[in-house]
Amino acid sequence: MGPGSAVWIIVAGIAGIVLGSAGVIVAQRSVGKSRLERAELERDRIVEEAQASAKETELAAEKEAIELRNAAEADAQKRQQELREEDERLHRRRESLDKRIDRLEDRERRLNQRQSRLDRMKSQIEELYEKQTTELERIASLTQDEAKGLLLEQVEGQTRDEMARVVREVENQVRLEADQKARKIITLAIERCAAEQVAESTVSMVSLPNDDMKGRIIGRNGRNIRAIEQATGVDVIVDDTPEAVILSSFDPVRREIARVAMSKLVLDGRIHPGRIEKTIEKATEEVNALIVEEGERAVLDVGVPGIHPELVRLLGRLKYRTSYGQNVLLHSIQTAHLAGMMAAELGADVGIAKEGGLLHDIGKAVDHEVEGPHASIGADLVKRYGRSARVINAVAAHHSEAEPQCIEAILVEAADAISGARPGARRESLENYLKRVKGLEDIANSFGGVSQSYAIQAGREIRIIVKPDDIDDLAAIQLSKNVARQVEDTLQYPGQIKVTVIRETRAVDFAK
Repeated sequence: MGPGSAVWIIVAGIAGIVLGSAGVIVAQRSVGKSRLERAELERDRIVEEAQASAKETELAAEKEAIELRNAAEADAQKRQQELREEDERLHRRRESLDKRIDRLEDRERRLNQRQSRLDRMKSQIEELYEKQTTELERIASLTQDEAKGLLLEQVEGQTRDEMARVVREVENQVRLEADQKARKIITLAIERCAAEQVAESTVSMVSLPNDDMKGRIIGRNGRNIRAIEQATGVDVIVDDTPEAVILSSFDPVRREIARVAMSKLVLDGRIHPGRIEKTIEKATEEVNALIVEEGERAVLDVGVPGIHPELVRLLGRLKYRTSYGQNVLLHSIQTAHLAGMMAAELGADVGIAKEGGLLHDIGKAVDHEVEGPHASIGADLVKRYGRSARVINAVAAHHSEAEPQCIEAILVEAADAISGARPGARRESLENYLKRVKGLEDIANSFGGVSQSYAIQAGREIRIIVKPDDIDDLAAIQLSKNVARQVEDTLQYPGQIKVTVIRETRAVDFAK
């Protein structure tokens, strides 16, 4: 094939390609036109649907607006109707109030008229009373006050004599019956009970083998004595007392721990801070064990089972507590026996009486740690550890700080008084004794009509001799009550004090 043929072939190919491309372009233009037509149709359809939807929404909104307007008009009409009804009710009420006000004004007017008439009548009566009084005073030759005083004096004289006689008869009868019954019960109880008494104070003394031991107790620069005081909480007094040191503390348990520890240190001879701490720890364990043992022994002695271990421990602490020199634990045991014996005589609950008597002073075991009277503290403790209501009342009422609600509470109060007030049970310092005796006589002498007064029986009785011309029988009775009340309010004393008023008239003449 020649070069010319090749050229034609190329030309023919190019022409074919051009014609194919033109066909493709024509076909694409045809397809695009058809798509454009379909898009225009779709647009028209969407516009028509949107217009239709907008019309429907507009119609619905108009309908809802009409309904809201109708509801608002109906509500407004209802409110207007209610306002009209309320206005009518107010109008009727106003008319009713006006009528009532008119009636009240009319009534007030009638009352004013009646009061005016009463005032006139009162003034007339007063005038008549004054005239009659004046006439009576003129006839009797006495004024009104003089006549009243004369009448009252006569009535008072007769009444005082009668009252004195009745009071004496009633008191003698009651005293006779009560004394007979009480004397029988108390005598039987005391005959069957005996308890040794221990007198202690707030200080303990530890004996030393020699005075050189005092220097070892004090230590270099006082370190040993400071260690003892800090560990035990007691005051160690090293003075001129030969071969002895004194331990002072208001807490008897801490004082006992210090005494035991000091005795061990003196016996061992090795006294230094390290040894002091170990010795005090051992002494504390020993004393705590002894406290529990004493509490268990007291419970076993009285025969009251089921006591909580904490109450048993507190009972043991009372071994180191005294009241006016009387050991509180022994006093509690004695009170329990006395209360139980009296309960048996009267047919009361012996177990409740014994338990109340044993626990009545349990508050003294913690009264240094808790504020309040020991009776209330003890009642709270007994209640906390699940004792019965009658036992709680017996503890709370044994010093009349609460009302006794059962016979056992009264028996515990009586047994407590018997145990503490009997001769020799308690002691007090000479200074307090002299002060109390002088206070008794001063109180008695402060009353009018008293001639002499004497405190006898170690200050347990005050005898008052009165002037018979100034004090009659009834006044003597009243004087004894007044003195007793003032003694109760003024003085502090164990047991009770008897107040005796003596009134006598002596007639003396001489045969010549």
